Amino acid sequence: MDCGYLKCCMVCLTALVVVTSGGKMKIVEEPNTFGLNNQFVAQSNRLQARVNPSPVSGPQHLHRLAGRCYNLIEATYKYVFCPFHNVTQHEQSFRWNAYSGILGIWQEWEIQNNTFTGMWMREGDACGNKNRQTKVLMVCGGSSKLVSVSEPQTCIYLITFETPLVCHSHSLLVYPVLTEKLQKEWDEIEQARYDELITEQGYNKLLKELFEEAGLLKRAQQQKKPDESITSLTHHNLEECTQDFEKQRAEIERLRTLLTQHNISYETTTVLASLSERTQDRGSLNRSQVQNQHLRGDAGFIANLN
Repeated sequence: MDCGYLKCCMVCLTALVVVTSGGKMKIVEEPNTFGLNNQFVAQSNRLQARVNPSPVSGPQHLHRLAGRCYNLIEATYKYVFCPFHNVTQHEQSFRWNAYSGILGIWQEWEIQNNTFTGMWMREGDACGNKNRQTKVLMVCGGSSKLVSVSEPQTCIYLITFETPLVCHSHSLLVYPVLTEKLQKEWDEIEQARYDELITEQGYNKLLKELFEEAGLLKRAQQQKKPDESITSLTHHNLEECTQDFEKQRAEIERLRTLLTQHNISYETTTVLASLSERTQDRGSLNRSQVQNQHLRGDAGFIANLN
């Protein structure tokens, strides 16, 4: 059978489907077996995830959604949402290269005002100079199902997922999910904010670090850059080592002398002294109050200590 005859048969088959369906192409129930969906295609040509999903986290009662997938067909596309795993899109078409792609891989929660407001699926397939990502909103419903998919911004998708698991008024609260240790830290952060010991910016940063420690937010991966100002500690011989040691000792003695001239003790921490200088225009610094606070983050967030 030559290629020309095969193409002719395909055209006739397509025309027959259009006629029998009143001019509209019927959308099949499952993704086609062509292109990336074909199990006989080489593994390198199938859907390839850029990263692994983050561990399952958040409210314990939502963990039962892990390992399940929910489908929605809109127009000529089928969307598959697998909580705590990924979101994919499959074109429902007879085309040999029908599109299938990853719209996002489970990464972290969105948290606002002690509430889980959404699931973020990031690091999807490339879209220009960025990667596709999807925010999943969980709303109360009689059954667990995918109800809508939209694209409010280019390559950023919004999914609405209904489930009875979030119908209780406390079902999406963050505080009950935390360990006793992290709950205590959050209490201390809230108290420091109430006492105006930290700024709003400092408060938000401390909470972000706490949520990262709890595994609810993904930690930003920071690549350490080599510090060109640090010289090599390798010495080629004993003489070089001795000379370097004498230089370091002389520098230490110089700094000690400088501190003594200014009546500063170099045997105690200078953090409180630095804070005192920053707050002289606001009155005296209550050091005992600062020492009793067990807060994380840098001391630059201290705002008002009166």
